[in-house]
Amino acid sequence: MKERSKLLGYRESIKVVDATLRDGGLVNDFYFSDEFVKNLYQTNIDAGVDYMEFGYRASKKVFDESKFGKWKFCSDEHIREIVGENDTPLKLAVMADIGRHNKDDFDQKVNSPVDLIRVATYMHQLPDAIDMIEDAAKKGYETSCNIMAISNASEEDIKVALDMVCQTPVDVIYIVDSFGSLYPEQMARMADMYTSIADKYGKKVGIHAHNNQQLAFANTIEACGDGVDWLDATYREMGRGAGNCAMELLLGFLKNPKYDVFPVLKFIENNMNDFKENGIVWGYDLQYLITGLMNQHPRTAIAFTKDKRKDYAEFYNEILDI
Repeated sequence: MKERSKLLGYRESIKVVDATLRDGGLVNDFYFSDEFVKNLYQTNIDAGVDYMEFGYRASKKVFDESKFGKWKFCSDEHIREIVGENDTPLKLAVMADIGRHNKDDFDQKVNSPVDLIRVATYMHQLPDAIDMIEDAAKKGYETSCNIMAISNASEEDIKVALDMVCQTPVDVIYIVDSFGSLYPEQMARMADMYTSIADKYGKKVGIHAHNNQQLAFANTIEACGDGVDWLDATYREMGRGAGNCAMELLLGFLKNPKYDVFPVLKFIENNMNDFKENGIVWGYDLQYLITGLMNQHPRTAIAFTKDKRKDYAEFYNEILDI
């Protein structure tokens, strides 16, 4: 049983990461207005959030720039239009998605407003991910590694992968519940595995949860209680498919007096209701529950949602046949 102090007490080592623009961008193709992004940036500062992820730095050789908003590509110039020199405690992050990025698009840290590069990878892409981590670290950035779809990997493969990554200059290794399929007791075992390996190499551990089974918040605070320090969240849980751990839940839970949930609630009230009213869809629903139960990528559930289907039982049978 975990120590109650790890759930009820103040822990200075905890870092909260806002992933709204990046994971939330997956549901509106990254079409956020500058006003929205500036308001989100200021809210993160006011709420005491530690890192703000501005989006992907995706390769324009892979993606058609005309089909996405600018936070799909997240240039230093666009970030500076929002933050200036960012003379605040809030640190800035972008994500490099292995196979969909170009490491040459990352300048030296001294020339960039970005502090942290988050490297997202699948198991079979680890050599490229390690190359990206090493390149980013040489350029002066903090780095994290998000190994995706771990619920489909064996424990031994995860251990080998973590050992490989932890021998790089990476700062944080992330538990990523890509399909929203993990339960808290499984998360506890993952946290124990990750922290044991991370401690051996002097690394930190983070968690990025999805809400397919309405467990993103539960899994995040479970991991937090088990010693995981970096906690991802999004405002009003905005994120791909079923969404993520809600920032308003997380900051309401954490006992660090630096965090303030009031600015988060005001931001949601003034800035996020329009998305829902204009037909942008995310959040828990039965189709996402089904893919979570089946430990599958939510792409089929996303297609189900776009087609405005409501035949959940038939969808369940279709997933059984995949």
